[in-house]
Amino acid sequence: MAPFFENADLLLVADCCAYASGNFHQKFLKGRKIAIACPKLDEGQEIYLTKLTALIDYAKINTLTVIFMEVPCCRGLLYLAQQAMANAQRKLPIKGIMLNRTGKILKEEYFGGVHENSY
Repeated sequence: MAPFFENADLLLVADCCAYASGNFHQKFLKGRKIAIACPKLDEGQEIYLTKLTALIDYAKINTLTVIFMEVPCCRGLLYLAQQAMANAQRKLPIKGIMLNRTGKILKEEYFGGVHENSY
């Protein structure tokens, strides 16, 4: 219910991504609000799912971009966003951005709001 998320362009980022990408702030963060998580090490993923769903439905975020690393565990963050979208009443596309370990973009893809196993 934080007002700064209302109508925001939300960037959901795996916590390692900003360290890998030296120009992360200039390239990705400008004009967006950020939420950071680690799909491998963070506990309470169901809380993240509830919060993401609320951001979609109640804060009415405009866009959702998920940035994650190429390593398999990071893909869980994209899956979490897709699950939240599937649970939400509002629908908007999710943009997934996969980075390699040096911060280079390997792949950008849009998802229609339901779980798709493209990565």
